[in-house]
Amino acid sequence: MSSISNKWLAGVLLIALFNCKPATGQPPEHDTLTLSEVWKKAAIYNKMLQMEYLRVQGMQEKVKTAKDERLPEIKADGVYARVSNLAIYEDGLLKAPSQFPVVHGYYKVGADAYLNVYNGGKTSREIITRQTESDLAKEQQNLSASEIRYKAASYYLDIYRYRTYEKVMLQDISEREKELEEIRELFKNGVVLKSDILRAELKLSKQRMTLLEIRNGIKIANQRLNIMIGQPDSTYNFIASDSLALSSIRERTYENYLADAYEHAFAFKISEKETTLSELKLKDVKSAVLPKVGLYAEYAYAYPQILFYPYAISLYGLGQVGVKAGVPISAFYQNRHRKQEATINLQRQEIEHADTKDKVRQDVNEAYIRYTEALTRIQVANDNIIQAKENFRIVNNTYFNQLSLLTDLLDAETQLLQSRFDLTTAQVTAQLLYYQLLKATGNL
Repeated sequence: MSSISNKWLAGVLLIALFNCKPATGQPPEHDTLTLSEVWKKAAIYNKMLQMEYLRVQGMQEKVKTAKDERLPEIKADGVYARVSNLAIYEDGLLKAPSQFPVVHGYYKVGADAYLNVYNGGKTSREIITRQTESDLAKEQQNLSASEIRYKAASYYLDIYRYRTYEKVMLQDISEREKELEEIRELFKNGVVLKSDILRAELKLSKQRMTLLEIRNGIKIANQRLNIMIGQPDSTYNFIASDSLALSSIRERTYENYLADAYEHAFAFKISEKETTLSELKLKDVKSAVLPKVGLYAEYAYAYPQILFYPYAISLYGLGQVGVKAGVPISAFYQNRHRKQEATINLQRQEIEHADTKDKVRQDVNEAYIRYTEALTRIQVANDNIIQAKENFRIVNNTYFNQLSLLTDLLDAETQLLQSRFDLTTAQVTAQLLYYQLLKATGNL
């Protein structure tokens, strides 16, 4: 029964080892990346940012279109018509009319131009509105770029974290294999029980399964990063060894970060632009009652001349220039509720802007507190590793001197491994929280 169990366990271990190998014999395409290079590639190849860039370009064209409204309007037109005889009802509609013959062909070709002189400032406000919308689109693009950089940093640091886990796990598996050989020697000498070997083998099998999960995590994070920066899925990204730069992070006070946020936070700038648009909308509604003045000119050739008496069966030309002016009288009573609506929308937008300011302050405060907490966690994780190493050293010595149980040794090994994982997790979390703090302040 014991030999059958050993063969079954050996088969499981062989399968686990086989699954840990690459799927193909060919080495995957690879590239060594720094985080700054990842951000540069994301700015060029990320599809979301490409769409935002095109949206900004479209808004800039709208600004140019609004400026074109200041140019004169020029129109050319032509008319061709067949004219019926002129019916004259001398004895009333109930009697047959006399037919007065006319020229049946009518032609007219002309052109006219209109130059707006004053329309209540609508054209200037339209230009300002389109420019503000363009600036708003630019800030939204910056916000999207900041979010993409943060997400790319998350995927990048995921790869770094899993690669570090892999390195730690490979070292731990190597040590556990050596330990298993020592336990087998003790068993041959009759010092320990067979159950100790089985527990050690089971622990090693679990470690190899964990290694497989870590490597699968690397593959998933690697594909996410490749999609983010426009690389083929087959690209195997090697992370630069100096990916974590916590030592170079300049420590600043919360007040410094908050002042930065009020000046650079993209959400805050977007809210400002939206408030400005509401103000422009209110001014535009108020201007609906203002007069409109413009210069016009027109000239046309027509045949025959039937506009003025006496009529002439011949081609004639007629032109005129002048000033057009108008006052929308009905707007004085039709515009009242529109103005009230625009006023309410502006008040709502001002409250929303104040709420955005509160959210920015909240985000900066939370990110700052979590970041400082993460720095403390790194120190704690370093201390835990020192303690776990000492605990493992003591328990390892006592076990092989038959002064403690294997379960104590396995627990000490697990604690040491977990403390190493915790340090990597704390370092990556601190780095990511720092980027979150930069994103909250508009500096990422």
